[in-house]
Amino acid sequence: MSFYNRSLRTRIFLSMIFLVIGTSILIAVVTIFQYKEEAKDYHQQRLLRKEKNIRKSIDYVLKTTTYPVITQKIPLIFKDKIFEIKDINGLDMYLYDLNGNLLISSEADFLKHTEPEKISNEYLNGLKNSIKKSFVAEYKLNNKRYRSAFTYITDRQFKPLAILNIRYPEDDSFINKELSEYLYRLGIAYMFMLIAAIVLAYFLSRYITKSLKTITQKIIDTNLNQRNKKIEIENKMSYEIGTLVQAYNQMIDKLEDSAAQLAASEREAAWREMAKQVAHEIKNPLTPMRLTVQSFQRRFNPNDPEISQKVEEFSNSLIQQIDTMSAIASAFSAYANMPAQKDEQLDVVKVTKLALDIFNENYIRFQADKKQIIANLDRTQLIRIITNLVKNSIQAITQQNPDEPKINVHVSENEKNIIISVSDNGLGIPEEHKNKVFEPKFTTKSSGMGLGLAMIKKIIKTYKGTITFVSEENKGTTFTVILPKNLS
Repeated sequence: MSFYNRSLRTRIFLSMIFLVIGTSILIAVVTIFQYKEEAKDYHQQRLLRKEKNIRKSIDYVLKTTTYPVITQKIPLIFKDKIFEIKDINGLDMYLYDLNGNLLISSEADFLKHTEPEKISNEYLNGLKNSIKKSFVAEYKLNNKRYRSAFTYITDRQFKPLAILNIRYPEDDSFINKELSEYLYRLGIAYMFMLIAAIVLAYFLSRYITKSLKTITQKIIDTNLNQRNKKIEIENKMSYEIGTLVQAYNQMIDKLEDSAAQLAASEREAAWREMAKQVAHEIKNPLTPMRLTVQSFQRRFNPNDPEISQKVEEFSNSLIQQIDTMSAIASAFSAYANMPAQKDEQLDVVKVTKLALDIFNENYIRFQADKKQIIANLDRTQLIRIITNLVKNSIQAITQQNPDEPKINVHVSENEKNIIISVSDNGLGIPEEHKNKVFEPKFTTKSSGMGLGLAMIKKIIKTYKGTITFVSEENKGTTFTVILPKNLS
């Protein structure tokens, strides 16, 4: 997982840790570099001081010698003095002629064989081409670093007599010890800083993200169908978080206004559609009633010997249409005003069997995974769910007229829910009608008001359950209802 894909809390935490670690590494690198530069400058300056002191001693010897001051006499002039100068300055020195051949050195006899008897051409050229007539070379011998300084020795007329070579060993043990001790102390200090940074980063990231988590959860819980609570602003909250909270609270106010307007608009549209549906359904029986009355008026004859029979037929026709209108009114009343739930512990298997007993069709089959499945439901509403689904299946089979009609009702359960499925091999639901199945006024039948499925969906929704279906045209439909065993 990349750094930017991690949570804000993790990124804050890691950023502070990386900052402390990166700072400590950078300071350590700068410190080591600084120590090395200081050591380099220290050795350079010390070598120059040693060279200056040695030159003064050499000049003094040349002034006081009784030998002729010429190149050939250099070994005689410094035969004993070279060792005195070495003891005073603590460095070995070597005197060469102008061609780079060794004349005399302060080194012990048993070590002389390890030293070159002639200066290399590289060093000679470096000395000759130097403006200051001084040349310093660095080299490594036996894992030790050395600085080798070359300069001319002159007589009183400043005529070059010989080449002085001083070999200075760079002893960094003291500096390295100081550096190690400093880095050790620095490491301990940064270890405490790292621990403090981890603790601070943890609480700081937790404090920052706590407010964001609260806001996130509030946004997740925001729903048009409920009253959403605002976030209370604390005085300790940062300016940025406070601004975000204020923006959220303003959004909640606007959302509530929009939801109220939307709900009012939906209620108005729903009642308008319901009124149209009621008017349409009432007109259906009114038309035959009107025709029946008009026909009776035209054909009424008090002297007709069959007048009593005709009046009875006329009355029965009107009563039938009045019953139809009463059924329409009852259906709309039941949908608009569902009775209150009276939940009780009941056996779903037993209640389902009782609901199916009212149907005489022998192609209805019932199956349950267990002999007894207990749930806390309203008996009447459970029966209404089952009977409506089975009625729909019967009507679908009647319209399809299959050779072997089948309706299967199945009851099962899992840990938290009961599952009721009703399947048939009837007409099926066309693809263009599937998204309208649960609408209150939708129906594909020639009769009825299309309130059955809308009604049972409303019941199921109050139980926080679900109803789904799978259908294939001309092959059948399966409705599946899932209800919780306990609302709590």
